[in-house]
Amino acid sequence: MADQDVQTPVGGEPPALSVLRWDELPEGPVLVLLDQTRLPAEEVELVCTDVPALVRAIRTLAVRGAPLLGIVGGYGVALAAARGYDVAEAAGLLEGARPTAVNLGYGVRRVATAYWAAAEKGAGVTEAATVALAEAQALHREDARASVRMAEYGTALLEELLPGRGYQLLTHCNTGALVSGGEGTAFAVALRVHRQGRLRRLWVDETRPLLQGARLTAYEAARSGMAYSLLTDSAAGSLFAAGEVDAVLIGADRIAADGSVANKVGSYPLAVLAKYHHVPFIVVAPTTTVDMETAEGTLIIVEQRSGQEVTEVTSPGGVSEGAGGGKVVAPLGAPVYNPAFDITPSELITAIVTEEGVISPVTGVGLAELCARSSQVTIS
Repeated sequence: MADQDVQTPVGGEPPALSVLRWDELPEGPVLVLLDQTRLPAEEVELVCTDVPALVRAIRTLAVRGAPLLGIVGGYGVALAAARGYDVAEAAGLLEGARPTAVNLGYGVRRVATAYWAAAEKGAGVTEAATVALAEAQALHREDARASVRMAEYGTALLEELLPGRGYQLLTHCNTGALVSGGEGTAFAVALRVHRQGRLRRLWVDETRPLLQGARLTAYEAARSGMAYSLLTDSAAGSLFAAGEVDAVLIGADRIAADGSVANKVGSYPLAVLAKYHHVPFIVVAPTTTVDMETAEGTLIIVEQRSGQEVTEVTSPGGVSEGAGGGKVVAPLGAPVYNPAFDITPSELITAIVTEEGVISPVTGVGLAELCARSSQVTIS
């Protein structure tokens, strides 16, 4: 059996989110994931014993978010090595699971390279697999540290841009502990502001069509005791017009060499609104999300997802009425345009916050200089 569900009761004071972990079972190692498709109705763990199961989890968004995908990709290579599968084949399957998130390929290549380097030095299969697991664990720890640094830099930037005040922050999609080895990217900044007692309101976009904001960000905000309000994506403009947004915080799935940012579809319209209303638009992402080999945003491959995500509405744990598992809300055979991401050009971005520092204004030169200081990015 490649994967299975393990129910975890919900209620009372919640523990820290356990998004993924490596377990050693009598029958072999497994990678255990919190199934994000089941949130917020229930906390269910998905146990993956092989790479095909892990690829399914990635493609169905049971596990998602650029930084976390990099970690999962690394652990996936380690899982293949530990269970004696073809590491090269496993790496290819994992790297191709989702094309836009650059972290996935980074994590896969990094751990696979460590495995092959150990093998070339004469390590046996078991020893090389141990090296691969250690590299995946190192990547996991590094991302957690990066989350802390991004939160520090992000809050300092907000104080610089909006000194001596509380903030009403608007965010899109989900960028918290559910996408990270730590407390997240953009959400981690908002969480730090909350802990400082300076968060007046976190505005949470629903993030259609898969409702990552409604299902996941609101879930994390509620767990953290944050003051938050949920809104439909189309309501954001009225918030800006009413002067109710002090800054926009989003994450990124890929940042091109020119500073253009690929993020969950709906991010670009927020950037346009922020520019018009003179509101800071801030991207928070680790340097592993930077792709210096992609010269500009127009060259980023944008994943096109199933039209059923738009023609059907799915509730976690709900009754399946359509072929895609949800309630049908559109005419049969309706054509659908369903990009998973959109591209925001650098001129609409106030700043990019990374664990290595802040880039503002956002330029290709500034991005290259910052990445040159980081061991996480290879500049071609």
